[in-house]
Amino acid sequence: MFVPVVMAGGTGSRLWPLSRQLSPKQFLQLDGDKTMLQATLERLAGLSCEPPVLICNEEHRFMAAEQLRQIGVEGATILLEPQGRNTAPAIALAAIQATGNGEDPVLLVLPADHLIQDQPAFQAAIGIALEQAQAGRLVTFGIVPSCPETGYGYIKARPQADHSSAALTVAEFVEKPDLATAQAYVDSQDYFWNSGMFMFRASRYLAELEAFRPDMLHCCRQAIAGAKEDLDFVRLDPKAFADCASESIDYAVMEHTREAVLVPLDAGWSDVGSWSALADVSAKDAEGNVLKGDVLTKDCRQILAYAEHRLVAAIGVEDLVIVETRDAVLVASKDRVQDVKHIVEQLKQQGRTEHINHRQVYRPWGCFDAIDAGNRYQVKHITVKPGAKLSVQMHHHRAEHWVVVSGTAKVTNGEKTYLVTENQSTYIPIGQVHSLENPGRVPLELIEVQSGSYLGEDDIVRLEDLYGRN
Repeated sequence: MFVPVVMAGGTGSRLWPLSRQLSPKQFLQLDGDKTMLQATLERLAGLSCEPPVLICNEEHRFMAAEQLRQIGVEGATILLEPQGRNTAPAIALAAIQATGNGEDPVLLVLPADHLIQDQPAFQAAIGIALEQAQAGRLVTFGIVPSCPETGYGYIKARPQADHSSAALTVAEFVEKPDLATAQAYVDSQDYFWNSGMFMFRASRYLAELEAFRPDMLHCCRQAIAGAKEDLDFVRLDPKAFADCASESIDYAVMEHTREAVLVPLDAGWSDVGSWSALADVSAKDAEGNVLKGDVLTKDCRQILAYAEHRLVAAIGVEDLVIVETRDAVLVASKDRVQDVKHIVEQLKQQGRTEHINHRQVYRPWGCFDAIDAGNRYQVKHITVKPGAKLSVQMHHHRAEHWVVVSGTAKVTNGEKTYLVTENQSTYIPIGQVHSLENPGRVPLELIEVQSGSYLGEDDIVRLEDLYGRN
């Protein structure tokens, strides 16, 4: 038995415009009908493991919980980081939490945003790693390199002295190399890509962290000691965690410990770190094109075209990435996709929001799509899940008109509570305390028209909330 520790705290921008700050790649369906987080957990199917510990950003908490619910994961512990502090503290939090009841489980640490195509090979590697972890070693999984990749760190390893296991002794960790050095690493067959996946007993990791970074361990213990449970989540003490240094597990522990071993992994692994990387691992047509969504092509070769909302048509182009979402379109040469980060920086500098969230925004009660906006008005398509309820709230600067198009709404409007059904509407004046609930068994859909001098989300004064947001 072991405990999966899934690190889902990233807010990456390398897959913009699909990946956003509030909807990063680990929560997206990039390969198949499951999100990367869901696929990470489902590839453990058949193994004897405890409910997972999930570490994520507070802004992603409801999205994470909903995705676990969708695949039937029960009993998970969701630790909310007030701010990112890299992998060494994150894993320490999971280890402290896992040993809090007196047990000392083996932890399998997995990033939530990796793709692994060969599940049997992955599970076989876990079996080898589990034996090593139970023997007190700190295991890292090294990817057998398929090319001289310059975007990954490498690990040099050699057979153990007694040759008693397929696991190798770690000789050194090396930074991302230039192309010539990477080629030499691949030719030597002594080097592996650093996957960022690990396995060890919780107490062993904490002991090594105590030896090399006691300051970090102290902050993490304080953050757990001051933690509070909130619905399905564990909120860390924000002050204690803010004082913690930000450092990767490689720098903090793995490069210093004498107990590091490596299990080779050849299982079709990718960290899907760019649009070209996604193209490399996706199914292609006869011309080498990766086409997702409503896409039409004529005389195109080696392109990736991703249509989320509208028809995308391409004619006579090669080696391009074309990505369409509801509010943005990216066109890039495949060999320049790493420069997407520069577009994201421009968006930040210009005070725009297309790097933060999609037009369609998910909430614990459902979602809304910002259909239209202009001077002093905004129109949203709101979907409320059966049995769900928005917070009891009021606004200082805007009034709202609600038109129900499907389902039944239970509306509290000041002192009155009433039902609004299909093709009916209601009006919420400025300053009126109100709430919206779906009492039915089918999704409630309505059109909301906001009007007023200020329409920002921060003009929501929550008085009561089922989801702890007031």
